[in-house]
Amino acid sequence: MSGGGLRGRALVAYLVVCLVWGSTYLAIRVGVGVLPPFLFAGLRFFIAGLVLLAAALALGDTLPKRLGDWRTQAIVGLLLLSAGNAFVVWAEQYTASGIASIFVVTVALWMAFFDAIIPGGSGDLNWRVVTGLLLGFLGTALLVGASPAEILHADLRGPIALTWASASWSLGSVYSKRHRTETSPYVGAAIQMIAGGAAIALVGTLLGEWSRWHVTPRGAGAMAYLVVFGSILGYSAYTYALRHASPTIVGTYAYVNPVIAVVLGWLILREPVSPRTLVAMALILGAVVWIQFSHKIAPAAGRRNGRTEPTGSARQEASEHA
Repeated sequence: MSGGGLRGRALVAYLVVCLVWGSTYLAIRVGVGVLPPFLFAGLRFFIAGLVLLAAALALGDTLPKRLGDWRTQAIVGLLLLSAGNAFVVWAEQYTASGIASIFVVTVALWMAFFDAIIPGGSGDLNWRVVTGLLLGFLGTALLVGASPAEILHADLRGPIALTWASASWSLGSVYSKRHRTETSPYVGAAIQMIAGGAAIALVGTLLGEWSRWHVTPRGAGAMAYLVVFGSILGYSAYTYALRHASPTIVGTYAYVNPVIAVVLGWLILREPVSPRTLVAMALILGAVVWIQFSHKIAPAAGRRNGRTEPTGSARQEASEHA
């Protein structure tokens, strides 16, 4: 299955991404408070990549045999991790987590944009999808309580870095979807993390961050959680979901993450949940469901009108042979 909707194992992988990555914002915030940002982000992914690669090879997976597959995985790793996640970590030094979540949520908007304009897409950027994306963005703004004035007057270093990170992450995700490889999802994710992590760590080294590298129990705990859950489990699930569903739909994980963070705060830290929070979460989850079903409505309407709509894989195959 390489079409648009989420079902089966792809749905499970998507839910894992939503749950696990929704819990990592706190760990990133803790880690960047005691460790230099680029070394923290880079070593996290580099270590996770080595561990995941060793496990995958031990369980019978093999390394890519084609040079093109190595190149594709490296490019994806640089776009997603070096230019994507690393700048989220860096930006959290200057931007409140609530404001940051607004910019990270734009991943869903960027993903739909790149999915629509880059040839070989699995879905069009129709009015249904645009409506769902805007609804989810509104829900997130309501959830974190950020006003337009707060966003506009935030330290510009944070918003600029977060906008760059969200666009790069989305472009890397769509690039990965368009450039199929024969590599298993787990070996592919490991190579991406090793390539991206090494590049980020190199940047940290060039910036002289080793002089500020002092591991504390808080830093070690944040690193361990992000390596095991944020990287090995979450990133592998993301790679799998991206292979088996539309990038536009998978990108809606960015809407669900703040909801998970709020629920975990309520369950674990007893943080209050107001009526506004409940309305915001309903808007966000409604937007995700709306976008999911919007990919099924258009083909069904086409069949009722007496024509057959090509699936995403059929459109991609046609474009490859054009």
